[in-house]
Amino acid sequence: MKLVPDTSVLVDGRFREFLLGENAEEVLIPEIVIGEIEHQANMGLSIGISGLKELEEIRKICEEKGIKISFCGERATELLIKGAKRGEIDNVIRDCASKNDATLVTGDRVQSEIAKVKGIPVVFLEEKRELSMRIEDFFTEDMMSVHIKADVGAYGKRGKPGEFRLEKIRDIGSKEVEEIANDIIERARRDKKSFIELDSRGATVIQLREYRIAITRPPFSDALEITAVRPVVKLNLDDYSISKKLRARLEERAEGILVSGAPGAGKSTFVQALAEYYSSLNKIVKTMEKPRDLILEERITQYTALDGSMEKTGDILLLVRPDYTIFDEMRTTSDFKVFTDLRLAGVGMVGVVHATRAIDAVQRFIGRVELGVIPQIVDTIIHIERGDISSVLTLRYMVKVPSGMSEEDLARPVIEVRALDSEKLLYEIYSFGEQVVVVPVEEESRGVYKLAEREIEREIREEFPGARVKAKVTGDNGATIFVNSSSIPAIIGKKGKNIERLERALGISLNVEELDSKVRDEKIMVEIEMRKKTIRLIIGEEFAHRKMEIYANERHLFNAVVSGNGTITIRKSTNNGKKLIHAIQEGRGIYAVPL
Repeated sequence: MKLVPDTSVLVDGRFREFLLGENAEEVLIPEIVIGEIEHQANMGLSIGISGLKELEEIRKICEEKGIKISFCGERATELLIKGAKRGEIDNVIRDCASKNDATLVTGDRVQSEIAKVKGIPVVFLEEKRELSMRIEDFFTEDMMSVHIKADVGAYGKRGKPGEFRLEKIRDIGSKEVEEIANDIIERARRDKKSFIELDSRGATVIQLREYRIAITRPPFSDALEITAVRPVVKLNLDDYSISKKLRARLEERAEGILVSGAPGAGKSTFVQALAEYYSSLNKIVKTMEKPRDLILEERITQYTALDGSMEKTGDILLLVRPDYTIFDEMRTTSDFKVFTDLRLAGVGMVGVVHATRAIDAVQRFIGRVELGVIPQIVDTIIHIERGDISSVLTLRYMVKVPSGMSEEDLARPVIEVRALDSEKLLYEIYSFGEQVVVVPVEEESRGVYKLAEREIEREIREEFPGARVKAKVTGDNGATIFVNSSSIPAIIGKKGKNIERLERALGISLNVEELDSKVRDEKIMVEIEMRKKTIRLIIGEEFAHRKMEIYANERHLFNAVVSGNGTITIRKSTNNGKKLIHAIQEGRGIYAVPL
């Protein structure tokens, strides 16, 4: 008997198992199948890599059993590739079987039925895998995620969001991990409620029913690894500590919502509950997810990145105009831009953001969106900790004198951030000099003083380059500036003209004293991360968008601005990079001083 396998039974091992039990005289593999597997393997796709390994095993079996192995047909042309979805490639495989009086072996139901209609002998192989364990078998009732690495072991996180422990499940070899990975991929291709979200060189992301699975392999990772996550529980809004005020706000006012929390805090579980709550109010709800891993009722349509772009998905949503869109999760500047565009177009938005504090979530918009627009985009922040609501903040835009300031001419646009239930003013966001600042109002007096001190120091450094200065505000109308002795004459000026001009410009009385060892700069110790071409200085998100002086011990190296994620990145090839490398090699302590 001559056999012609198609791609569906080659890549998952079914044809290999079938061949072991058959007395075949010849195996004919269509060139078009070889080309398809080769193309996928060259791209680093999991299906292509597993297909190559199966072809190697089939040749070994044929050699051991004395079965002739040959190839038929031609490689795929561009025209055939374009017509693949219309069945052109399947037709070429059927012709290969027909012209060689061979039996077609397939796992594709449609392919099987068409072959029968054309009078081609066909064997249909049902999916049949006998694995010691499938990925689902690793999960117990309280298992949140499973982490499997070849020759290292299978580990699981057991518990609930915010409260879990990592436990070893068992040892596992590379062959078994490969079988589990292939089983996941094949079932995702066949199951209508599952899909392969991403398949790139070395990385495959799959949604297998309720399981979100990432499969990584060299060169992306150092070994084959499978990470599978599933929601431990599915909650509704009544399961959370939700106040009457918050429920009323969600129903009547909140249309720009940020859900914040640390990784694993339970943000996604909460937005699932919120999405279904809005749906129960007869609202049209859509989602934007990459990957699509929220477990939602059928009424809610889940979108992913169209052609890899969330901007294109946003364009579709502008046409669809849902009442609410859940954006899970926002990370990049383009994600925040899409959220902003949809919100300003009138779509209710719920965005999920990684943040350890609720106020950090709104700070992600600073520098990406004009300050005055932020309250039109975000009106409510819901912070999740340990699987429950820990705080709710609201935003309001107004023109006023910031807390702690007294002069009427200091009035400016201010964003007030208040606790929803108590209505207590917690933060104020406004422009101060050239900076946008977030000031905790509980420390309003000292907070404003620190801003004033920074502005005084900045003004003196700009006008008198090289001056070492530290300012200390002593009251609403006075400050002392501590300056290195060599700069004092220039700052005071002839007959005190320079200091008088500074006082008029700053609107405050200044006293000048010599900088000594008792007055120390605010030093921020820097964590250093060496990369291939860059050096990353980790300062902290609380200093985002602040200008810093970088020192090695007492030696000034350079000035730089902290990025929105709290870091400064310096290329090794630049002068500043070379200075930094030299200082590190000398063992000097690297620290930053805010300007």
